[in-house]
Amino acid sequence: KGGAISSIVPFVSHVDHTEHDTMVIVSEYGYADLRGKSPRERAKEMIKIAHPDYREALQDYFDRACANEKAGHTPHILSEALSWHDRFNKTGSMKKA
Repeated sequence: KGGAISSIVPFVSHVDHTEHDTMVIVSEYGYADLRGKSPRERAKEMIKIAHPDYREALQDYFDRACANEKAGHTPHILSEALSWHDRFNKTGSMKKA
């Protein structure tokens, strides 16, 4: 899609396989072995294999989600969780303007 979308996103609207079923993720930038890792560790590994244009934004989201005092085991910013998809629907790209 010419860099307009990222296959690694903070949150998805539909899940076919839960994080408990998924052991290895492969992208065109490498693979993430998720076996035996916590959700936070899994996120860090997946950011490493995201498209280079999206790694900084993914890391920023993750850092801000973890900084919340109520972040818990699986940190998210629910008000932003699906914003990448929403941005793509509105502008044709997941990249911030």
